Amino acid sequence: MTTPASTPTPGSLRGLRVVDLSRVLGGPYCTQILADHGAEVIKVEPPGGDETRSWGPPFDGDTAAYFQGVNRNKLGVVLNLTQPAERERLFTLLETADVLVENFKIGTLERWGLGYDAVLSMRFPRLVHCRVSGFGADGPLGALPGYDAAVQALTGLMSVNGETGGPPLRLGVPIVDLVTGLNAAIGILMALRERETSGRGQFVESTLFDCALSILHPHSVNYFYSGKEPQRSGSAHPNITPYDMFHTGRGDIFLAVGNNTQFAALCRLIEAPHLADDPRFAENRLRNQHRDALRAELERCFATWDGQDLADTLMRHGVPCAPVLGLGAAFAHPHTAHRAMKVEQGAYHAVASPIKLSRTPASYRSAPPALGEHTAQVFGKATDQA
Repeated sequence: MTTPASTPTPGSLRGLRVVDLSRVLGGPYCTQILADHGAEVIKVEPPGGDETRSWGPPFDGDTAAYFQGVNRNKLGVVLNLTQPAERERLFTLLETADVLVENFKIGTLERWGLGYDAVLSMRFPRLVHCRVSGFGADGPLGALPGYDAAVQALTGLMSVNGETGGPPLRLGVPIVDLVTGLNAAIGILMALRERETSGRGQFVESTLFDCALSILHPHSVNYFYSGKEPQRSGSAHPNITPYDMFHTGRGDIFLAVGNNTQFAALCRLIEAPHLADDPRFAENRLRNQHRDALRAELERCFATWDGQDLADTLMRHGVPCAPVLGLGAAFAHPHTAHRAMKVEQGAYHAVASPIKLSRTPASYRSAPPALGEHTAQVFGKATDQA
């Protein structure tokens, strides 16, 4: 791989053993975070495999790129957990596991005799069991299936996303699944830290519903204090101006001016000091009241600039700004290389870990496994350890 951390390092989670029964995105994203930092993650798939193996194009051989993005550094095994004998093989893995991650429909594990309260917590008292679910097990929506886009709609995320006057719009990335995976990883590490004191594992749950509500800031708190439903505003910030995308003479930029000092610097750098002196724009509260007039003034000034040059000039003088790039340009950006944010190993290409540790960095030891690739290896090892 081309990243500096491609040489295997011990990793901060070395010695941690994770059995990953999850599939699709939230759970696999969580376990890849743990795997990148040294945990041994055993990905258990049904005979037909994780459904995202077929979620293409594009494909890497017979496996969809979607699957490849969240399953590196894992050992792949196949178990048909509908069969009692295969569930016994799972118990063999759990004998030496620290963490179990799953996102089955609620009630499935209980039906198979693998429920946490009745079975797993008794048989494996040090096990941290993390469940990723849509809504949790109880309540008005308890045990119902949850999907990223539907939860975006239900929790109001779509209601604040979209152009002014336009319809609600799904966010362009599965943000709910991803943040649920992040919170699952955080919860697991919290439970492991507590286990050092108590000697006991516990149940960790990260739901799409809870996580979607948690990332509505500042719209949620604005609603709590004003009682008003937020309105869609395109790329503009509901509280800050100028904080939006702007046209220039060549290309678009995103300007994120957060205080009066930055606004004064912006006006000076674009040779429009009169804007800083204009009483309509004297402070953020007033700029919000006159945001349309301010936009017109700024775009008039920006018309003589190249967007890339303008963004670079503003950033280097303390004014938050960036050109609006596509993915190709973003991954080709020299800072992406400097931050070692791409992983490449033969045909395998992915985004690297954003979690940077000075002594125990992430490492990229193996590409995502083929279906059942390590079944014999893992169960041979489990038998030896038993």
